[in-house]
Amino acid sequence: MMSGSGLPIDAVAVLGAQVHSPGVPGAALRRRLEHGIDVFRARGGGHLLLSGGGSSATPSEAAVMADMARAAGVPDAGIVVEDRSRNTFENAAYCGRIMRQRGWQRILIVTDGFHLRRALYVFRRLGLDVEGAGVPRPAGVSRLYWYGSYADEAVRLVRTRVLFALGAHKAVVGALDER
Repeated sequence: MMSGSGLPIDAVAVLGAQVHSPGVPGAALRRRLEHGIDVFRARGGGHLLLSGGGSSATPSEAAVMADMARAAGVPDAGIVVEDRSRNTFENAAYCGRIMRQRGWQRILIVTDGFHLRRALYVFRRLGLDVEGAGVPRPAGVSRLYWYGSYADEAVRLVRTRVLFALGAHKAVVGALDER
């Protein structure tokens, strides 16, 4: 699933997901990165921005994705690692910082299809010009699980909209600037 206009992009940003044990990607991380590399090769953009710090497990989600991207033939010069974020909001805040530092105007977000709508909402609310490419349901993942994840994300999107409406994001951005 692709959303957006197909305008030129500066980077393809892949949002992280759980690492099962140090250096071992979970299924979601693997599928997101594989889809991200496919989109990166199809759309160009020059850079693959890998976003995800995850929990206390080392290496970070982004570092695991960087190793996998190198193994898939993505050159080091094309890989940018954002390894501080712990959630979708932080993905957007830290990716936005990288965009500003590098003078990037537009990025394409890759995440699971069920997560894409909320991710795009958060990135756009933080003033970032983004489009998205959601990972479709892979073979072997039940429809019940996949569509249940869409329902869960619908609830999370409502919560996210409320938090933005209340201005809660301002304090979080301030705290991230101090990190």
